[in-house]
Amino acid sequence: MSKIRSEDFGSLSIERAHDLYCRGVSLFGPFWKHILGYWEASLESPKKIVFLTYEEMKEDTEYQVKRLAKHMGCPFSTEEENKGIIQDIIKLCSFENLKKLEESRENISIKDDDDDYTVFYRKGVVGDWVNYLTPQMAERLDQVTKEKLHDHGFPVFKD
Repeated sequence: MSKIRSEDFGSLSIERAHDLYCRGVSLFGPFWKHILGYWEASLESPKKIVFLTYEEMKEDTEYQVKRLAKHMGCPFSTEEENKGIIQDIIKLCSFENLKKLEESRENISIKDDDDDYTVFYRKGVVGDWVNYLTPQMAERLDQVTKEKLHDHGFPVFKD
């Protein structure tokens, strides 16, 4: 947030950013509304919308790429799989590759001293939050997330 935030607003500590986020205040509105909108739409129109979490994608990337291709009506042939097309797609869509693409640098107006344009890309590592959030911050975030999503049958919180 600090890299895209106007300098006029001053710096933003992670503690303050966390508090704002937990209260639903962000540049793009309450995160949970976005998630619920897509989750509910995927339940109403499963043939049109696939709901996929980042953790699912990281857990079994090849399976999820196949699943998405099939959903879009373009399943991979055995020949394509044997040629390594799925692995090529995975490499092409990797964080490392996406960060390097010129399209990732076009029309970006941000405060970035390093001029590396990676503000929209983090490490792409599940669980990296432990390097930034305290256990108390994580607990609060989990609690708020459960409050917002649990009653909607969101898969992460199924008992």
